[in-house]
Amino acid sequence: MTMLSKITDFIWNPWLLSMFLLTGLYFSVRTGFFHLFRIRFWWKCTVGSLLNRNQKRSNRGITQFQALSTALAATIGTGSIAGVATAIFYGGPGAVFWMWVSAFLGMMTGCAEKTLAVRFRVRTGEGWQGGPMFYMEQGLGSRSLAIIFSFFCLLETLIGGNLIQANSIATSLEASFGINRFPVGVAIALLTGLVVVGGIKRIGKVSEKLVPCMAILFLLGGLFVVLFHFRALPDTIRCIFKEALTPKAACGGYGASAALRYGVARGVFTNEAGLGTSAMAHAAADVDEPAQQGMWGIFEVFFATLVICTVTALVILTSGVYDPSYALSAISRGSVTDAMLGAPLSAAAFSTVFGRYGGIFVSVCLILFAFTSLLGASYYGEQCITYLTGSQNLIPFYRAFFLCAVIFGSIGNISAMWLLVDLSNGLMALPNLIALLLLSTEAVKQINHYSFIPSNKKRRNSAIFLFKLPKKKKTIAHLRNSVYTKRANS
Repeated sequence: MTMLSKITDFIWNPWLLSMFLLTGLYFSVRTGFFHLFRIRFWWKCTVGSLLNRNQKRSNRGITQFQALSTALAATIGTGSIAGVATAIFYGGPGAVFWMWVSAFLGMMTGCAEKTLAVRFRVRTGEGWQGGPMFYMEQGLGSRSLAIIFSFFCLLETLIGGNLIQANSIATSLEASFGINRFPVGVAIALLTGLVVVGGIKRIGKVSEKLVPCMAILFLLGGLFVVLFHFRALPDTIRCIFKEALTPKAACGGYGASAALRYGVARGVFTNEAGLGTSAMAHAAADVDEPAQQGMWGIFEVFFATLVICTVTALVILTSGVYDPSYALSAISRGSVTDAMLGAPLSAAAFSTVFGRYGGIFVSVCLILFAFTSLLGASYYGEQCITYLTGSQNLIPFYRAFFLCAVIFGSIGNISAMWLLVDLSNGLMALPNLIALLLLSTEAVKQINHYSFIPSNKKRRNSAIFLFKLPKKKKTIAHLRNSVYTKRANS
């Protein structure tokens, strides 16, 4: 356990943490903070399009909303409940501030990922297929980098997308109802299997029905708890900023270092900006413009972290169930148990208002959140297997292994699993962040093109054009993409 913790800390502190933040800052600056100054534009392209209800369904792929729902199904998972609680326990209230920072900057990272995923996707018999491995191979011409990403992404889907989700459901039901974990794991595996055998289209259909319902249910319950404890809200906000920006020696508590470490790491886990996994779901959307799906990438990060995770954090911190001194003492003694963090901590916070029904409420939300996360993770794993092997012959074996892992995850040790999640996320993120930076010009060009700015003069004066873009021409990436597409269709 100690060795695993040291390896994880070495990967994340401080260079990978900085790389996540700097990549988001880089895309934000290059687009003139598009997600902030053009909020009306991307909001109209996302939420506005849902209100119009004019998305057409076709056999070419899934709808934009289904793609978003599938991505949110994986992002709004137990990380939104258990992950936030774990970040606060290990990193203090200041971790919430760094979640916000990583999400704000990650909105443009997510936009670039989804844009590039659609730009370099290929057509298959099952529909569109794309993701980081495709823009690494086609955009950069680096199959080696794509293989590295696919391998670690496959590992992450089995740990963070599978074991953590199943474990959180089982521990929550055990704490609330005393149900044995093993039969819970078997039941989850059976339900998951019924959906994933239908592929991305069935996953998309299930996700677009479950995700809105579970999000609204959790938000209403969480906001009710925060309003009930509204007198503690000002002190909570002050504590978040103080702990995030004060060194440990000055505050005598967690300090800014721990807050940064767990805030960014858990923020990345909840919105996946920089990891590249959710780009696989968005690549399957039936859209014509790459940046059109990139707008949904902005909304995805905004909703998953700045909305859902913020509500969870405020519920925990305003309810008074979290004691910083007690948490620090348990960490220093090495006596942290499952009941102190994760879903049980969130359940205790909701119970301050709903009584014994608080645990039931969290359990229901966790079941929905984790179940949909399992669906999304299984699809990402299948995409990695297909890319690594060049065929879909191993998908039935992967699905069987994935469902067995669900059962195993239900009875595992959650503390060790969270460290494995951070480890696999870090090893997967590194090649993706490198690819995003190297392909930044292409991503920015696509975003600018979709913004419908008519003239070069307006481009130079616009807030979203800080850098002069090269003239459109046939690049090696374009030629490679054409050859790859022809080869895939032959």
